Amino acid sequence: MDLKKKAADGPARLTQEQLDRVIERHVMFRTGKHGGARAVLAGFVLANLNFAGKDLSGAELTGANLQGANLTGTKLDGATLFCTDLRRANLSGASLVKADLRGAVLRGADLTNANLFDADLRDGAIVDKPMGKDWAVRTIDGNPADMESALFTKANLDQAKLSGAQAIHTDFTDATMRGTKLVRANLRNANLTRANLEGADLSGADLRDSKLTGAVITDATMTLAETGGADMEGVLTSKPVGRTIEELEHSLEELIALHSIFVETGGHGGRLLDLSGFDLRGTPALVGHQLTGIRAVGATLYGMNLAKAQLQAARFDKADLRGANLENADLRGISLVGARLDGANLSGADLTALLLAPGRTKAASLDGATLRNVRLHGTRLDGASLKGTDFTYADLKDASFKSADMTDAVLTGARLTRSILEAASLTGAKGLPKKEVA
Repeated sequence: MDLKKKAADGPARLTQEQLDRVIERHVMFRTGKHGGARAVLAGFVLANLNFAGKDLSGAELTGANLQGANLTGTKLDGATLFCTDLRRANLSGASLVKADLRGAVLRGADLTNANLFDADLRDGAIVDKPMGKDWAVRTIDGNPADMESALFTKANLDQAKLSGAQAIHTDFTDATMRGTKLVRANLRNANLTRANLEGADLSGADLRDSKLTGAVITDATMTLAETGGADMEGVLTSKPVGRTIEELEHSLEELIALHSIFVETGGHGGRLLDLSGFDLRGTPALVGHQLTGIRAVGATLYGMNLAKAQLQAARFDKADLRGANLENADLRGISLVGARLDGANLSGADLTALLLAPGRTKAASLDGATLRNVRLHGTRLDGASLKGTDFTYADLKDASFKSADMTDAVLTGARLTRSILEAASLTGAKGLPKKEVA
């Protein structure tokens, strides 16, 4: 099929068989095989076709019609989708790293869990000069850069460019948008619940009536942004939450030293470290310190490095540990009741029971805690109390939950590859695969 000739005659429509052949040759081109050819489908009608799981990295799709197309898991890294019509397309799990989506219409599209790192979604337009007519902007049924009512749930939009985008009623729940450019973006009535907008530029953005519940906007630029009617409950900004470390009667280093003595002497010397209600952001890393039994109820430790920390029997109830690094930490017997650990890394951490004396143990408790998008590779939670814990979209690969109490736990979208749930109580648990529930 001569695609160039077809395109010259007007918008051409491909069949699924023809598209599969184009993709096959594109893969050959990408891998340097003889007979390969880059996919150049600018202006083609590809509506409702199946691209699922295919590799179209670097493809040319300017002005193409992809309405209702199935692009789940499709790789479109570096692809040109300038002014492409993607209305109601399914791009869930797709990779669009550094893709050119300027002027693309994404109204009603599903980009759940898509990777749009450094993608360009700014405004853009194609200008045509039909025979005998004046120059005119090519229009699609929708404004350029229109993503109204699109789903970006849990999408990676770090460093992406959305300046001037029309994102009315768009769902960015749990999306990561660190360093994202949203200058003059229209985000009215958008859902940004728990979105991470750390360092984002929202200058002149319209956030009226939007929902920012639990969002992170630390170091974000909000100059001239309109927030009238926005739900800002639980938003984390750069402003201190509670008391600051400057209010401690001694330096944190001195208090940690005193706590170490307290632990080593069984409470006969030194002093128990109590950081409850303090905002600890910006403090030196606590890696490797002896912090057994410390209290940090309601403390803010967002993004802090606690890798390999000794936190046995510590109390972090209702603490904010979102984005914290707890990799390989000793968390035996810890209490994290109602704590927030969204996006944290607990890979290799030990949350099993702590032996206090012969025949006496203290189980780790994370009842009611939120661990959405958390990383728990190889984490041990045997015997832990996880009643009502939210593991939505968590990566639980190789994690062990032997004899854990997971009553009413939420595991919607969680990755359970090789997870061990032997003898775990799963009564009322939501989102588990049927084979696990049986």
